[in-house]
Formats: sequence, structure tokens, C-alpha cells
Amino acid sequence: MSILNWNNLSTVMLQQAPFTILMSFGMTMAIITKGIDKSMASIVVLASMLSGNFFKNGNLAMGLLAALAVGAAAGLLNGILITRVGVAPFIATYGTDFIALGLAYVVCAGTYIYDFPASFRALTNGYLIPGMPNIALVTILIFILLWILTRKTIFGRNMYSAGFNFKATILSGIDAKKTVTLVYIINGLLAAFVGVLYMARLNAADPNISGNLCLDSIAASLIGGTSFGGGKGSVSNAVIGALIIVFIRNGMNIMNISTNWQQTVVGLVIIFSVFYEMTIGKLTNKQAR
Repeated sequence: MSILNWNNLSTVMLQQAPFTILMSFGMTMAIITKGIDKSMASIVVLASMLSGNFFKNGNLAMGLLAALAVGAAAGLLNGILITRVGVAPFIATYGTDFIALGLAYVVCAGTYIYDFPASFRALTNGYLIPGMPNIALVTILIFILLWILTRKTIFGRNMYSAGFNFKATILSGIDAKKTVTLVYIINGLLAAFVGVLYMARLNAADPNISGNLCLDSIAASLIGGTSFGGGKGSVSNAVIGALIIVFIRNGMNIMNISTNWQQTVVGLVIIFSVFYEMTIGKLTNKQAR
């Protein structure tokens, strides 16, 4: 099968890419604030394990509420550790990553939750608009919401300002700590929602579903031009970066390249993106001035 085959293209863009795109939104926002969120993939797992039984029993409202509550709580923990306690973002979110994954395994006790009702699975597999899976429609709606939030609101301006210069933002009277905390809460909500979507897609709550989500979301953010220096990036560019990463993996799958080599390639993409930002990107900016 060719990567340019229309069936393959539509499947990748409309059914596979949304998971990476949604995760890259949160990762991009964290990196814009000069941070990172290593806990998102484990929040996906914990949220799915804690909400799975609600969805299985047809209680969609309680299941969604439980998942989002878990995501918001984990994001709030990250925000407090980073902004109030002063823990570095990588360390804080790495700790939360271990906590969330550990709790997920405690909750599942080695068992899987599966066989969800059709009404729940329609969240990803159904079609409200002919030719467009619901998961793609949901992703577009979330993209529009986050684009407005980050580009057209005071919160968005404060987020970029906090990433560009955190101390100066505080001195200017902006509650930068609150802004950064809200960013990590949004990340937690996004990760929890991805957990719900994964359950609907796979028809199972699996403690191993996190896979490459964290690594791929970091790569997508960096390819999309988000700078580790903070204050630069956008959710629209994150979509482009996510599609590139998903198609790289899809192409390697078609060529029967092992997952080990796929990890190597994505790692090289991350290194190249950082190198580009540190060298070529800065040189271009200087010439533009």
C-alpha cells in the first residue's frame, strides 16, 4: 500500500492523527511557557482506567466527568509544584507521570475494561457529518477553541508573556503563576479527554495505551516551531507538526520498519528541531532584523 493512497491518507489524517494533535496542543502550550509536560501520557492512562466502568455501564456523563476531574487534578498538581513550590517543570511533571501511571496500575489490578456500548464508541467511530469521523470533528472544535483562547484572549497574551519573561510578567502586574497553572490544568483536561477517545476507538481501557504519545507530542510541538526558550509557538503549527510525525510513523509502518527504528527516527527529529531552533532559526531572526 502506498502512503499517498487516498484511503491511507484519510485514515491517517481523520482517524489516527487526532490523538497526537490533541496531545501536541497541550505540549505546545506548556513549552510556550518555557516548561514541558511529561505527565500527559500517564494522565491518559489513569483517566481511562478510572472512568472506564462508567462508560461501560452506559453512564456517559459520569464517565466524562470522572475523566476530566482526574485530568484537572493532575494538571493542578503540576501547576502548584511548578509555580508555588518552585520545582522545575520537567521534574514536577515527571513525578506526576510516575504517580499517575502507578495509580492506574493499582486501579486496574492487571485487568482490562472492554466491550463498551455502541453509543460511547460512536464518539470516535460515528459520523455526524458524512465522510468525517466524529473524532476529527471533535479535534477541529477543540482546535478552534484553543486557537481563540491562545490568540484572542488576555489569557493567551499572558501565556506568551510568561514564557518570554516570567519575572518581568509578574512585575508588570500579571498573575503569571495563575496563568501557568491554568496551562497545566488545560493539559490535564486534554490528556484525560484523549484517554476517553482512546477507549472509544479501541473498545478497551488498556494501561499500556500511552505508547509514544508523549514523545510524539514533543516532536510535533518542536517541528511546529515551538521554542524551548519559551514565548513562541502556536496550536495551528502544532497541527502541522503532528501530521508530519504521524505520517513519518505511517510511512515506516508501510515499509515494515521496526518500532525500535521508528523511535530512533522520532528522537533524531526532536534533536534536529532543537538544533534548528538554536542555530539556523536564530541566524534567520538576526538577518531579518
